[in-house]
Amino acid sequence: VQQVESGGGLVQPGGSLRVDCVASGGLLSFKAMNWYRQAPGKERELVAGTSGGSTYYSASVKGRFTISNDNAKKTMYLQMNSLKPEDTAVYYCNGEHYNGYVSWGQGTQVTVSS
Repeated sequence: VQQVESGGGLVQPGGSLRVDCVASGGLLSFKAMNWYRQAPGKERELVAGTSGGSTYYSASVKGRFTISNDNAKKTMYLQMNSLKPEDTAVYYCNGEHYNGYVSWGQGTQVTVSS
């Protein structure tokens, strides 16, 4: 299964952006799917996740970001609103398989700057 992220770019503070993750094998092969991000000089952190209909958000993005899936399009989304400069990072799609294997996409850059 391969995941490919897209949709990153440059946005002004307060703006919105959506990043997509397409899974070649479909979303149903995953026990859980997550969005991580890594800012320069910082460790990769979990931003949002979804599993069995439940969702999780880190405190830093709760109320601003929304994770969702479209099984027919084999795509997971992260809608990001009210973006802040501190949201600047490379965003990665992560998939946890039922056999314990974890797969990652290549990442997409999100830059929040005026």
